[in-house]
Amino acid sequence: MAKNSTILRELLEADEILLMPFVGSPLQAELAAKVGFPAIGISGAMTSANILGLPDAGFITMTELVQQVDRVCTAVNLPVLVDCDTGFGNAINVRRTVASVIRAGAAGMFIEDQVAPKRCGFSKGKEVISLEEAVGKYQAALDARNELDPDVVIMSRTDARGAVGGSLEEAIRRAKAYREVGVDVVYVEALQSVEEIKQARAAVDGLMFATTQAIQPHPTLQQLQDLGLCMAATSAHGATLVAQWDLLVAIKQRGFEPLREFGERIGDHPMGRWGMFDITGFPKVVEWEKKYLSPEKMAKYDNSLGNYDARSRPDVSVKTAE
Repeated sequence: MAKNSTILRELLEADEILLMPFVGSPLQAELAAKVGFPAIGISGAMTSANILGLPDAGFITMTELVQQVDRVCTAVNLPVLVDCDTGFGNAINVRRTVASVIRAGAAGMFIEDQVAPKRCGFSKGKEVISLEEAVGKYQAALDARNELDPDVVIMSRTDARGAVGGSLEEAIRRAKAYREVGVDVVYVEALQSVEEIKQARAAVDGLMFATTQAIQPHPTLQQLQDLGLCMAATSAHGATLVAQWDLLVAIKQRGFEPLREFGERIGDHPMGRWGMFDITGFPKVVEWEKKYLSPEKMAKYDNSLGNYDARSRPDVSVKTAE
């Protein structure tokens, strides 16, 4: 069976653009896997929000990120690409970051050339380190990767387009330098138009990814493929926040009635009333119990009460442990 790192590399090198949802928790990863996405990204911003309740402004530590990578990679047997922020230090620290993320199960990662503490690429206030320092960090990342698994994808991200004193020309200059070091994919953050994507794509060879949130109207997936990008990122995180906010506001105003209305509206939706219990693996737990526990122990299901009986539910979990 092919390694997830090999699979991710093949997906990025394929003729068809890779549409990758970015998540911040194992549950979000399980949803994306169940829907059928072939690979998943771990967002630094969403991870910081989910485990710390803090913005993507350099608060998360390497240890916290690696722990979350391990959780996500345990939850889903898919290639996982990890946002490693600045690599959590200089080139020497980057070596440890890369090794730790690989050992946690990642198939790939990207490291940005921002000054620490960094800022989310979509926000103002970004600064970048010198080109010389950045090149050293990517060389360190590649060296650490090669010692463990040469198929793991190393992606360089430059924030030079939107940083203080930045420009498209500087972003292209850095992307070309990072490509010369040997990174697998160059990632150019915050390009401002389709024309800028075309210019960057024409100037830099090899695999390229670029975020497009600043471009209106937003390019279609086909347009991004035609522009020569190997990957497109997406997320359902905002939908989750909006839906929960709206329901909580309604409950605060009207009591339990909005919750009843919501339950009626979602009906038999796969992620309806007990969907979270199903997808996180309660039916799988029952399967394991039948295998390992005595009939006397299994009698607990007939001798107890509960609104949810995992024995009658479909096993829709995406766990990898057997």
